[in-house]
Amino acid sequence: MAFKVVVRQWQAPLLVEAGATILEAALAEGRPYPHGCRAGNCGSCKSHLFAGEVQMAPYSEFALTPEEAKAGLILACRSVPWSDCELAYIEEDEVAAHPHRVLACRVAQLDRLTHDTMRVRLRIEAGGPFDFSAGQYAEVTFPGQPVRDYSMANRPGEDMLEFHIRAVEQGAVSHFVEAGLALGNAVRLEGPYGFCYYRARHRGPIVALAGGSGLAPIKSILEEALASGARQPIHLYLGVREERDIYLEAHFESLEVRHPNLGFTPVLSEPAAETGRRTGYLEDALLKDFDDLDGAKAYLAGPPVMVESCVEVLKKLGVRAEDCHADPFYTEAEKARLIGEK
Repeated sequence: MAFKVVVRQWQAPLLVEAGATILEAALAEGRPYPHGCRAGNCGSCKSHLFAGEVQMAPYSEFALTPEEAKAGLILACRSVPWSDCELAYIEEDEVAAHPHRVLACRVAQLDRLTHDTMRVRLRIEAGGPFDFSAGQYAEVTFPGQPVRDYSMANRPGEDMLEFHIRAVEQGAVSHFVEAGLALGNAVRLEGPYGFCYYRARHRGPIVALAGGSGLAPIKSILEEALASGARQPIHLYLGVREERDIYLEAHFESLEVRHPNLGFTPVLSEPAAETGRRTGYLEDALLKDFDDLDGAKAYLAGPPVMVESCVEVLKKLGVRAEDCHADPFYTEAEKARLIGEK
């Protein structure tokens, strides 16, 4: 049994088999439905339901607020149709439309950024050019490893692709990158994906919040903004546990010198020793540093708990929900648990 789902942006209806979500059916047919985490936590697949009935599996209120749900919005990644439906996905203010590419790459550079984070630079050998918007990610397959999602840390148009990969607990791929990946290894890359990308038309302040290796897409976004001549205040916060987790500090300090509108603030949540740096959590720093962020646009990347808590504070400070662009970094174990709750 299948239900017919009319998506207003498409000419042909979508057939969704019983028990499948709208997003699963769309992706299975190769339809370009906006999405990110696929687990009800990012809000990228938010849609207006105009007719029909769906059942939604559990999801985060960051992705869909109670007010939005009452107004008839749904998340396609959590919505299983119970009847024929009509809907439309929410279109972004600035749509990132880039050709989908499958690239053959080789490892051109490996270096350690912190005790548990590696920088991997890839040279494209075939399948390019690779166009993307600053802040997007790609599916990366290292030799003999399953595919993983990693954000580009370089600006679009640069010669090599840069990724920051942190070794996570029980993370087979990240530990392979740390101990087994070698210069010259062949790497498959597919993309781009993601909706937490730089909106160049915005002229208000920018608040950029990175947790750990979430600095990768934030770096891409801020470098693109500065290179394109952004003059508004740009506030960059890097949240890490302790001193040894800070990286690229000299790089961002040099950007501060060249761009007086940029401010870079590391924040330590669990310093191992006495420190003169800011301490606490990123949401604490926001509440201390700002009274009103009305008109600002926020970009966030890092652990889901950090993203959700900071979004709540940003909204209290006046940032509109549609101006919070987030990329929560889920481990494979977290993704499997969330999908299992569907």
